[in-house]
Amino acid sequence: MIKQVEFYHGAVLARLVRGHTLQGVTIRAYETGRSGYILNGSVGLYVKYSANRLTPWSFNFSSEHQEEISNLKSECTTFFVVLVCGEDGIACLGQQEYQSLLSDQFESIGWIKASRRAREKYLLTGSDAQRKFKVGDNEFPLKVHETLGL
Repeated sequence: MIKQVEFYHGAVLARLVRGHTLQGVTIRAYETGRSGYILNGSVGLYVKYSANRLTPWSFNFSSEHQEEISNLKSECTTFFVVLVCGEDGIACLGQQEYQSLLSDQFESIGWIKASRRAREKYLLTGSDAQRKFKVGDNEFPLKVHETLGL
């Protein structure tokens, strides 16, 4: 039986490779947890998903998730949090964007919410939000490809 998490992570990996030759690019699962990936030994991806069909999509980050992210960030030169918003699309946060929504001070549970109107960008807010900002569905995998030099 295919697990729900495999469907959502599969969507991320499919977008990552679709339309690009990733010749020479390595992808491996991060050793701890089940949400992290490392590309070329230096680019980290942490994938979260919300199975909700409609906006807003909520993503909870327990202290365990936040610690896993912190460990993954420390092993990588570049880091992204990838939020799969049901069947709607994907919001990709760079390290600074992520840190403006969730601080490095682990709380019991932090959260990020994404909302979007038709044909607009995702509006992102977080439990430690220093500001709100918008991210386009088309920014993933573009941000990652640029980091990999593709």
